[in-house]
Amino acid sequence: MTEFAVGDTDFLLDGRPVRLLSGALHYFRVHEGQWGHRLAMLRAMGLNCVETYVPWNLHEPRPGSFRDVQALGRFLDAAQRAGLRAIVRPGPYICAEWENGGLPHWVTGGSGTLVRTRDEGFLGHVERWFAHLLREIVPRQIDRGGPVLMVQVENEYGSYGSDQVYLGRLADLLREGGVSVPLFTSDGPEDHMLTGGSLPGVLATANFGSHARVAFETLRRHRPTGPLMCMEFWCGWFDHWGAEHVVRDPGDAADALREILECGASVNLYMAHGGTNFAGWAGANRGGGALHDGALEPDVTSYDYDAPIDEYGRPTEKFWRFRSLLAAYTDGPLPELPSAPASLGSPATVDLTDWSPLSAVLDALGGPETERPVPPTFEELDVDRGLVRYTVDVPGPRRPYPLTVRGLRDLATVYVDGEPAGVLTEDEPQLKEPVAGPARVDLWVESLGRVNYGPRTGEPKGITGGVLHERQYLHGVRARALRLDAFDTGVEPVPFRPLPASGAPGLYRGTVTVRGAGDARLELPGWTRGFAWINGFNLGRYWSVGPQRSLYVPGPALREGTNEIWLLEFEEASDPPTLRATAEAGEAGEAGEAGEAGEAGEAGEAGGGD
Repeated sequence: MTEFAVGDTDFLLDGRPVRLLSGALHYFRVHEGQWGHRLAMLRAMGLNCVETYVPWNLHEPRPGSFRDVQALGRFLDAAQRAGLRAIVRPGPYICAEWENGGLPHWVTGGSGTLVRTRDEGFLGHVERWFAHLLREIVPRQIDRGGPVLMVQVENEYGSYGSDQVYLGRLADLLREGGVSVPLFTSDGPEDHMLTGGSLPGVLATANFGSHARVAFETLRRHRPTGPLMCMEFWCGWFDHWGAEHVVRDPGDAADALREILECGASVNLYMAHGGTNFAGWAGANRGGGALHDGALEPDVTSYDYDAPIDEYGRPTEKFWRFRSLLAAYTDGPLPELPSAPASLGSPATVDLTDWSPLSAVLDALGGPETERPVPPTFEELDVDRGLVRYTVDVPGPRRPYPLTVRGLRDLATVYVDGEPAGVLTEDEPQLKEPVAGPARVDLWVESLGRVNYGPRTGEPKGITGGVLHERQYLHGVRARALRLDAFDTGVEPVPFRPLPASGAPGLYRGTVTVRGAGDARLELPGWTRGFAWINGFNLGRYWSVGPQRSLYVPGPALREGTNEIWLLEFEEASDPPTLRATAEAGEAGEAGEAGEAGEAGEAGEAGGGD
């Protein structure tokens, strides 16, 4: 059994210096049927290690109710078969452009600003989660010669807080759970981040996208000894709905990686392969500079990240530049690339056969209706991903007054007496046309992803203030929730009917016949906003605002012949969707115009998170 240790200047594997050449690849963003291929691509790029986060909210959707925690162990087994070591970052907070930074909605909804502190209520939830998780991976993946080399204590904590007691408790919980390998922290290379996020006796690493020498000089001021490592080298960046696609010039990224290696440091490429935010798990950021207190910026479904291995698993120019550079730091020739994933044989048009209005879908799959004096939040209704229909009555008779929603998060499609009345957002919370009474107002409110970075992580969703008619609150609000995971068991309870004459909102069902099953992309021209499923597999959110123009369909989710498709449209639909072969390498996500070259590396250092 090999032994990994942290020396005064180097990492040591069985007593010999070793440089970690790692790449981030999140098992939860890649279809399990494709793990082997993606891991082989990491090896072919010249990496000897894979790093993954663990999203708590994915695995414990309700308190004490765990779901497929074993997926992490299966992934680590696959990494070991691929000849890779592993770095695990279990949270409890992960950022990662993931819904709520990985924290369950029921934790942040109950603990508020006490999360990520020594608060016993919060730590009690963490203790249960860590205990369950570590029981799954410690015996095989750590104790018995498994691939795990290091485990992280929290994540970029210095960008958020300064509770050293909390960090110490997390380290104790990991040790008590049987983690015998070295622990580490990772933070931005700034004094306040390193002092807030590092822990005495635990390896400190730095996250950045460029200027490695300056970053490591800062790290050395805080930690005179220990191996140097960039735990997140931001070689690309992520996209927001309604903004431009962001890319980083491959030459610029390669130069920054070369500088890290010339410093004698180890590195983890973030991301080596980004994958996809399936099933609506994409998070969101807040603009507004250092305080991250500005407008909501929801993340797109694609997590291509302009990574060296694109969303479809293919090498980009960045891959070849990195491979050439890393070859000089590896023993022996690099492995050949694995065979490319199969791609869809020919385009296929979706045949939509029937439809159900949103109200009928809610009746069939939603939770019970509840009435409160004021609108309950998503958290109070136990909704992680999905939408809530709020219903309120305007008394009458009264003349038309403006109708405004205070504290809307994030988007509401409004109906007055059953007729469409507009779409409201956090920035535009008032209907354009005033409403007279009496009237019934229905507000279908969607979460576009919970904030995953900064002081507003964990903020509630739904209507957090109230509904105003003129200056008067409208009380007696009825609310009914529809969680996305309600579709996991199918849509048979939903009463379907023939397609409407116009593309009304609702759940559309149809089929697509595939000849030559393989990776594909689903194009939805004329569809506005919603979610798509193929054979029960949730592909994620689509939205006409771009920059993402199609949804990635993993080949293992398709089958030869007839495939069933569901489309949950929230506003308006038109042309039939189409399945097409995947785009050329580097075009994954169909993301429109690019941002400035090099923008990705600088954006993170301005405080963008992971």
